[in-house]
Amino acid sequence: MFRNIQIVLFSLVLVSSAGLSDATRAGYPEESLKVRRDALQRVYGGNETLHYSISWTGGVKIGDLRLEISTDSIKGNKITAKVTDYGLFKLFYPVDDFFTTFIDFYQRLPYRYEVLQREGHGRDETRRLTIYDQERLVVRYQRDDDEPLDVAISGPVHNEFSSFYITRCLTLDPGEVPVVPTFADKRRHEVDVNILGAEEVGSMFGKVSTIRVQPKMTFRGLYDKDGDTVIWFTDDVCRVPVKINSKILIGSLTAELVEYHNSLCPEYSVRGR
Repeated sequence: MFRNIQIVLFSLVLVSSAGLSDATRAGYPEESLKVRRDALQRVYGGNETLHYSISWTGGVKIGDLRLEISTDSIKGNKITAKVTDYGLFKLFYPVDDFFTTFIDFYQRLPYRYEVLQREGHGRDETRRLTIYDQERLVVRYQRDDDEPLDVAISGPVHNEFSSFYITRCLTLDPGEVPVVPTFADKRRHEVDVNILGAEEVGSMFGKVSTIRVQPKMTFRGLYDKDGDTVIWFTDDVCRVPVKINSKILIGSLTAELVEYHNSLCPEYSVRGR
């Protein structure tokens, strides 16, 4: 159960990029998505920081998740994520994981993904490297010093992080069922995403109007998962993800936003509560 702190991270970023027609599903530029251009500018252009406190059923804090997106020279954006344990959780399963995704400016698709995981009492270290050739439709995956594995894919793919950021910029109209092209378990998957509608929820900013999104994941991915996940985005141009809830085998995990900064969203840019 204790390792399931990672479920929230994985579920948080598995939602993706849009309801695509069959004609555009095999290869799509940004123009084929139902994107809000104003949201696209805010999400990718403001050097944003998202800091979440992760708690188990009953409000017991067990970890922290920090996500940052910044401009990476002239080629695209860099997304970094760090997951750490907290409090008594360290006694059961220490966690110190770091993820870096590089995405291009044009399609917001990943071209490089680095993972460094230090977990358990021995702090065993695992490194993973994934290279995405979105034009040749080949993904190269390597773990530690193993031989690289080249996997042919049927169309462009996001990873867990690039999908999360582009999804925030979509229209997200109720009744739509966006499709997620996601590379996981060494192959391409298409995951349906349900748009559940509007809801007012409490947050570090007070009561805010949100859009609820629920990805339907049918594969393991980086981490085990045992139930549905719901994500709450603010219903405005900034699309701030204020809360994530993920069911697990015993109870549920909730990630609540406790720190936020984005230079292009000054109405929300406060350093913590």
